[in-house]
Amino acid sequence: MTTTRFAPSPTGWMHIGNLRAALFNHAIARQQGGEFILRIDDTDQERSKPEYVDGILDALDWLGITHDRVERQSDRLDRYEAAREKLIADGRLYECFETPAELDLKRKKQLNMGKPPVYDRAALDLTDAEKDRLRAERGSHWRFKLDRERIEWEDGILGPVSIDAASVSDPVLIKESGQVLYTFASSVDDAEMGITDVVRGSDHVTNTATQIQIIRALGFEPPRFAHHSLLTGPQGEALSKRLGTLSLRDLKEAGIEPMAILSLMARLGSSQPVELRQTPQEVIEGFDIATFGSAPTKLDPADLEPLTARWLSQQPLSEVADDVAAAGVPDDLAAPFWEAVRENLKTRATIAEWWAVFRDGRAGRAAPEDAEFVAQALGLLGEPPYGPETWKQWTDAVKAETGRKGKGLFLPLRRAVTGMDHGPDMGGVMALMQVKPKL
Repeated sequence: MTTTRFAPSPTGWMHIGNLRAALFNHAIARQQGGEFILRIDDTDQERSKPEYVDGILDALDWLGITHDRVERQSDRLDRYEAAREKLIADGRLYECFETPAELDLKRKKQLNMGKPPVYDRAALDLTDAEKDRLRAERGSHWRFKLDRERIEWEDGILGPVSIDAASVSDPVLIKESGQVLYTFASSVDDAEMGITDVVRGSDHVTNTATQIQIIRALGFEPPRFAHHSLLTGPQGEALSKRLGTLSLRDLKEAGIEPMAILSLMARLGSSQPVELRQTPQEVIEGFDIATFGSAPTKLDPADLEPLTARWLSQQPLSEVADDVAAAGVPDDLAAPFWEAVRENLKTRATIAEWWAVFRDGRAGRAAPEDAEFVAQALGLLGEPPYGPETWKQWTDAVKAETGRKGKGLFLPLRRAVTGMDHGPDMGGVMALMQVKPKL
């Protein structure tokens, strides 16, 4: 069975960049009728926060990305300990004693000599007595002993990948504090949870090479890997997962619709055009990992705004009934109100703004050169209630009285009623006006 996972670290608010891994792995699992696991990578107890875990759960729920079960790495420390003991017994995990300053000095010396800054495995030459002495003086950490051979896999996006393990330092798997690091915990989890496919960012390619060896050392076969490109800003600048305007909770607060986000992110960076989808299932059905490329992918958050507006314009009243009611629209006017404004909304928040125009009639404005004309025109408009025919009757009367016509007639009157240069059909607008417009 196809089993995928999304393994966010709850050290910040979930960011739109994190969403790619969640969406891609979710789509693959659902396409194959498999299992999608949400795995909270919370082994860093100092930086992991409960509110960030809640934020991840809320964001996925809001987007309609459903998981089959939740795992927390902090609940699996015994599994990492068992894996640690196995790797030590097999000679694949060894204790090291260098301080960060000593490691930094070694790297600088290697670079000065024109050598790659790869850990020299000096710890393997220590005697038991030396280890006991160092252990008493300072803390220690644990490294995985790589087989120094080429590590190869067929990547689902990058194609054939080959990394020479001799050019990579033996990775630290356990810190001096005892904290199990991502490379180790993720390898153990992927192996024991039967993960068959992993899609993640291209910044993990070197991790993948070492994790393939770790998983095999644990006695399992590694999953299939695919590494998507990293997102950049519109000008190619790096995105930070803590950049507030691109956290999913802030996009939600800004009124961006889930389907706008899913539709964009399911195609951005692929050879397929972005197409607005109506449901998460449609996104899943149209997803194809093979269409994605390796080049950095530019994300312009402004692209989410027109997608949100388009999605709203296509929705039936039933989809927004709660928002319409919350804006104060009477039940008997909800249907004509929605038909009038649906194609002129930026976000759901603007539903209430439009109803305020109809309810209060205080949004009107007039250019200085039109002020006298508009005052005269408003004097020709009677008191509500108005109907669908009111706009034509009023404009005909104003035309006959002032001689104005075309844009010089209609634009100032639209502005006087709605305060806008563009918008809904004015016949529908006037039928909804609860008070006489005023500037």
